[in-house]
Amino acid sequence: MDKIFADNILQGKVAFVTGGGTGITGGVARAFAEQGAKLAIVSRKIENLEAMKAEVEAFGGECFTVAADVREYEAIENAIKQTVEHYGKIDIVVNGAAGNFLCAADQLSPNGFGTVVDIDTKGTFNVCRASFEALKESKGQILNISATLHYLATPMQIHVSAAKAGVDAITRNLSVEWGRHGIRVNGIAPGPIEDTEGMKRLLMPELKEKLTRKIPLGRFGRIADIENAALFLTSDAASYVNGVTLVVDGGSWLLGTSLT
Repeated sequence: MDKIFADNILQGKVAFVTGGGTGITGGVARAFAEQGAKLAIVSRKIENLEAMKAEVEAFGGECFTVAADVREYEAIENAIKQTVEHYGKIDIVVNGAAGNFLCAADQLSPNGFGTVVDIDTKGTFNVCRASFEALKESKGQILNISATLHYLATPMQIHVSAAKAGVDAITRNLSVEWGRHGIRVNGIAPGPIEDTEGMKRLLMPELKEKLTRKIPLGRFGRIADIENAALFLTSDAASYVNGVTLVVDGGSWLLGTSLT
């Protein structure tokens, strides 16, 4: 890919990234490290983070791993504390931990619904709340990974739609309440991203071709598209952007072709 940003635009920053071991948020974490940020990546299981840590360290980056469940406030509070003790500060928080599965509403159990809301919505709040003092000190920022599922309606995804609608509400409310502390809060709503494991499992070649024709830009997104959006929003280029959830979907949701 051609070079888009100047080198080391996040030099000296410390980024705390949940779900930072794989997928979209793993790509964001790696992109941050490539641009000079020091990473703290978080997952329920430390082994889920080992490959990303090795990859980052292989190109000379710094990566600190922490095992914590975003649903448990005390665990996240401790992960934030460990990160501050390790690096001395936190400048950027990325909420990327998420749960998802396909299920019709009339087959979905209350526990299944609640689990996704607990991970996505409650987990996002827990991480934001636990990191408030550190971000207040650094005049840092939060980036919440959302989706476009709830903009119209997405069958089989009522649980995730509700959860991500809550994430968007958190982004808007905290941007207003915490802006006076110098903390920016934004989000990204990815559209259909073809190089994620979930999309690879779902998209048969014939279905992909059919759906591609419905995307205004004529292609599925890639993790690199979300990485670039994240780099923009967390860089000084977006220093006056606050309370925005940036849709990165090629215009898909406008035609009701959301697949995230």
